[in-house]
Amino acid sequence: MLLFDSIGPNPKVVRMFIAERGITGIETQTVDLMGGENRREAYLARNPSGTLPALALDDGTVLGEITAICEYLDETSPSGDSLIGATPQERAVTRMWTRRIDLGIIEPMTAGFRYSQGLKMFQTRIRCIPHAADDLKAIAQEKLAWLETQLGGRQFICGERLSLADLLLFAFLQFGAQVKQPLDPAQALRTHEDRIRRPGFSCFHQHTRRVSFAQDHRGLQSSAAQRIRGRFDRVA
Repeated sequence: MLLFDSIGPNPKVVRMFIAERGITGIETQTVDLMGGENRREAYLARNPSGTLPALALDDGTVLGEITAICEYLDETSPSGDSLIGATPQERAVTRMWTRRIDLGIIEPMTAGFRYSQGLKMFQTRIRCIPHAADDLKAIAQEKLAWLETQLGGRQFICGERLSLADLLLFAFLQFGAQVKQPLDPAQALRTHEDRIRRPGFSCFHQHTRRVSFAQDHRGLQSSAAQRIRGRFDRVA
């Protein structure tokens, strides 16, 4: 397998998932997101949506959505605790909360960023609606406040077990803080964020060597090998 990696919260979620799941042996290739490498022919030939990250399987299949990537890795990992769920009910609950966080918080948060602070970068890549930015940011904060009311005394989003929903929320709370959409300091979600950040969890950063697609058009075997480490010291 080959993971196409980059900066940004979406790749960060997958790196966190890999680390927490204890998966090793995945090669990585870093794509220059800031330089628009993901919008060029070499990358689009593998992942037509141009999104990052993407996971190329050994048979040539390319998975280009973080939930699909994480579920595939979860189901194919031979050992360790599932971050999706061990039973149909647990998996359903994880998918429910992952969907709620994605649609209610992440979508308006990231769109609000792209239409304001990130406008110069994204205006030539996607349709941007600058006048909607403030409202989208407000929607994200409202949904965060709603999520606050749903947590109750639970240790994690799905109860007493760590799941993809927790990693997704954590990565995008950090992203929000970096793009002037910080979490309200009074919110108890900060306790959840600190819980994920604690040393007992492996949700940290890997260091990968950049490999340009301009240097490599020869297929998966010719990419620079870089194994995901089991524990990271921070997440980019």
